[in-house]
Amino acid sequence: MGNAVPKQFLLLNGKPVLQRSLEAFAAFDPTMTCIVVLPETQISYWKDLCEKYSCNVPHLVVSGGKERFDSVKNGLKAISAEGFVAVHDGVRPLVTMEMLRDGFETAEKFGSAIPYVDSVDSLRMIDGETSKTLDRTKIKRIQTPQIFDVSQLKDVMDVEYRLEFTDEASVWELAGKKLYFYKGSEQNIKITTPYDLKIAEVLL
Repeated sequence: MGNAVPKQFLLLNGKPVLQRSLEAFAAFDPTMTCIVVLPETQISYWKDLCEKYSCNVPHLVVSGGKERFDSVKNGLKAISAEGFVAVHDGVRPLVTMEMLRDGFETAEKFGSAIPYVDSVDSLRMIDGETSKTLDRTKIKRIQTPQIFDVSQLKDVMDVEYRLEFTDEASVWELAGKKLYFYKGSEQNIKITTPYDLKIAEVLL
């Protein structure tokens, strides 16, 4: 992002990106328990932002870990209830109500729910001086929230970290469990560059 401020704390139309992500989940279900996982060094800064920008969504703040895998494990430890957990990137503030509804319905039916969007560009695998075209109809871009039965996710994540664990879906699949998918949204962008932030400002 080229900014000293972590991207989840940048302002998106007057509110921190992370606050807008929280507000999206609260709008979907005000009774939902929200857990924010942050590096220990960022927690006090986040609390200051909440006060400054009147973030009134009730949530628990948990210290993260070295990898995403470790941070999610820490967040799961804070959950004592049964049910379903949605693991979401805090920098995807434009998640839609339709996505959340479809995701939870899929997870309740099958135990897991992974959002995807189609690849619209031509795709080519380049290996040194050789390349080949890929069938884009079979290549999907994976988003969040990834939703799981919470007890089962705790079980499959009770292992040591591996490089293959790029997200919760990869952990679930490597444990031998089946993944079920639901349609994501092109609006559900992940803010990683200044351009993404400008697009989000237009879409909001």
